[in-house]
Amino acid sequence: MCQGIDTTATAISVPDREILPTNVKALHYDLTLEPNFQDFTYDGTVVIDVDVKEESDFISLNILELQILSTKITQDGTEITSSPKTTYDESTQTSTFKFDKKLKAGSGAIITIEFKGELNDKLAGFYRSSYKHPDGTIHYLATTQMEPTDARRAFPCFDEPALKSEFTVTLIADKEHVCLSNMDEASQKEVDSKITGGKRKAVKFNKTPLMSTYLVAFIIGELNVIETNNFRVPIRVFTPPSSDIEHGRFSLELAAKTLEFYEKAFDSKYPLPKMDMVAIPDFAGGAMENWGLVTYRSVDLLLDESTSGAKLKQRVAEVVQHELAHQWFGNLVTMDFWDGLWLNEGFATWMSWYSCNKFFPEWKIWESYVVEDLASALALDSLRSSHPIEVPIKRADEVNEIFDAISYSKGSAVIRMLSSYLGEDIFMEGIRRYIKKHQYGNTQTQDLWAALASASGKPVEEIMSIWTKKVGYPILTVTELPEKNAIKVKQNRFLRTGDVKPEEDDTIYPVFLEMLTKNGIDKKATLNKREDEFKLENLDFFKLNADQTCIYRTAYTPERLAKLGEAAKQNLLSVPDRAGLLADAASLSASGHQKTSGTLELVKGFNTDSEFLVWDQMIATVASIRATWKFEKQETRDALKKFTLNLVSNKAHEMGWVFAPDEGHLSSQFKALLFGAAGGAGDEKIISAAQDMFKKFAAGDRKAIHPNLRFSVYSLALKHGGEHEFDVLLNEFKTSPDADERNTALRTLGRTTQPELIKRVIALPLQGDVKNQDIYLPLLGLRGEVAGTEAAWSWLRDNWEEIVKVCPPGLSLLGSVVKICVSDFTTQEQLDRVIAFFQDKDKTGYKMSLEQSYDSIRTKIGWLQRDRADVEAFLQKEGLLSGSKL
Repeated sequence: MCQGIDTTATAISVPDREILPTNVKALHYDLTLEPNFQDFTYDGTVVIDVDVKEESDFISLNILELQILSTKITQDGTEITSSPKTTYDESTQTSTFKFDKKLKAGSGAIITIEFKGELNDKLAGFYRSSYKHPDGTIHYLATTQMEPTDARRAFPCFDEPALKSEFTVTLIADKEHVCLSNMDEASQKEVDSKITGGKRKAVKFNKTPLMSTYLVAFIIGELNVIETNNFRVPIRVFTPPSSDIEHGRFSLELAAKTLEFYEKAFDSKYPLPKMDMVAIPDFAGGAMENWGLVTYRSVDLLLDESTSGAKLKQRVAEVVQHELAHQWFGNLVTMDFWDGLWLNEGFATWMSWYSCNKFFPEWKIWESYVVEDLASALALDSLRSSHPIEVPIKRADEVNEIFDAISYSKGSAVIRMLSSYLGEDIFMEGIRRYIKKHQYGNTQTQDLWAALASASGKPVEEIMSIWTKKVGYPILTVTELPEKNAIKVKQNRFLRTGDVKPEEDDTIYPVFLEMLTKNGIDKKATLNKREDEFKLENLDFFKLNADQTCIYRTAYTPERLAKLGEAAKQNLLSVPDRAGLLADAASLSASGHQKTSGTLELVKGFNTDSEFLVWDQMIATVASIRATWKFEKQETRDALKKFTLNLVSNKAHEMGWVFAPDEGHLSSQFKALLFGAAGGAGDEKIISAAQDMFKKFAAGDRKAIHPNLRFSVYSLALKHGGEHEFDVLLNEFKTSPDADERNTALRTLGRTTQPELIKRVIALPLQGDVKNQDIYLPLLGLRGEVAGTEAAWSWLRDNWEEIVKVCPPGLSLLGSVVKICVSDFTTQEQLDRVIAFFQDKDKTGYKMSLEQSYDSIRTKIGWLQRDRADVEAFLQKEGLLSGSKL
């Protein structure tokens, strides 16, 4: 144990939480593994040094899908047992070894377990990943994914984040294979292999610092490498031979700069002797922050700047900086149980945007944050089936369901709100104190609040605990009081379904109003009660939530909303303010707080705006309305499509779709956004341009389609084409050496509108060509049209048992698939049949996603009932409905 370690934190009290007994504590694991790539099994031995806390005749630890070959327990050099009585609890994934002679308290003991495991295809634990070698054959590598609770699937262990230990790992492999683990290599020697009968190498790695089991990692396989010494310790990027190693160059150099930046920002040295980042062909998430050995889905690490668009470059940068932030926030200082997941993910998300903004100021990260992360958080948290940031966890199989926009996006939004309230410099000083006090230890949320309070002198916990412990957020209703030069602000729970019950509206949030007037931003005004009055100099101009820093929706009168629209045209509102007005309007329409016609009028009024992110929100707002009206009368849907065309077409032609060699990051995305939106709404010139580009591409001109337009060109060509275009894209998916190009092709195949081709799309997910990690990608394209939405649902219903096998309920993928196939419905009849289908199903691992899908459908049902006639009247007025005056 290191000097100064704070280990006093205890888990949040959750009745009946399933955790291991505390009679022994693991101090050190000596783990040896040897994989067999012929039958996809591996042999393992783990020797665990434990401290005996209480006199005991049993030891319990976590084991999942492992075959235990032998177990031996010794103390003070004496064997306690070599064949303990073993019981296994499948529900808690716990094995208990019971023996006749008791272990003495206050002394050490050693558990030695020999076991056999499967190099599974579940993307969890110690698993296999396949890739096509340049010689055309399929090769495999062995890799790991332990978070949240799958270290127990790789080796017997005490698999809880607070049970930190040291680890010494030895990997036995063929001589041509690269072996990696969290630490640097200590030694290598030739050994006799139990598996091959011949000679193999045994690579032993240096002992790790104290760390949680979910961060342990090891990889064995053929890997190419590039390295930089631009940081204090070596940084390397590895890829299998199927990828171009030079595509890791951007991430490699960014990692060197980022680690140096974080060392200064946190006033804490990166404590490991190296940093490795590895592209894994099969990977369930985006990336995993294993200490010193970060693993990535290939598309989130590798970047070919000559063939990749601006959006992908930003995504890669954010993911790399997110994972490297975890090396301190999560790895060095770790939440004590999974209730505190947000401490890891919320902060790492915020930190990735904070560092991206420092490195790439021209990307205007905090503006896109409002349209992306904040929007994602507010959307999910406006559902009744959302959950608090700190959600009580009882069982291991519940953990995966909270890896969502609440833990990541709302968590980061709370951090952003707090950093604005305290000031960035004071906030970062609090973070430095937190890391220094708790390094190598475990924490709860209140430990972070205490560190920030000590740095700021403000009652941080009193202000912030409600935001993490309570579900949801408020809507602020603004009433103007001209006779007092004041406004009255009232807060209530906001639900997108618009049916808040009195018992759901009992939380009073401490709301930072962040009031914008012509005199600047008032950061002191706070609403600490249900309603209050706030004096202004005058009511000529004001807006709450300046720069959309805080977590709430704002409802103004129609007259004030119109004035704010005019203020936007006079450049009195920032880009986040303008985007926020539009986002609030869309959400308030969905929930019944204002009419959808008013939102459409507001969107139309922004058509002279010059900023990409405002247009991004405008198009997203109209898209949300069109998605809700997807199953309505064809003439209404056509009219909304024409509204979109009228909105975006002129701007798309003004911007054009030719990219200069030095095209700016935001300008590139702006052109791509408008091209896709206008083409999707029926702009004939753009459709023709897309078809022409695709024709040249299909004929062999790989440069005919600019990377920024690839998705839109593929989509438009397929939507307005047929079998030929489908086959070209299917071949691109199967043969392209670039992961981004393959994924784009797979995502767009569902854009077809032809029934026979739709059948081919829904056959793809369960075919061998589509990796399990990508099972959802072909389904995404189906969501845009009625036939595709119904086809995705039919696929889910008809293949449920096979889908559950491919996407085990304990992993997060199943919830994503369910949501994609269910949440786009809009009628009560559709909701009823979905509920009936799932009535008798085991909902383990996806219950929350299913409930959120139900809430999403209910939102659309209510929205249509309220505003169906309102929207038709607006479209009639605009001359867009058939038979109306043009």
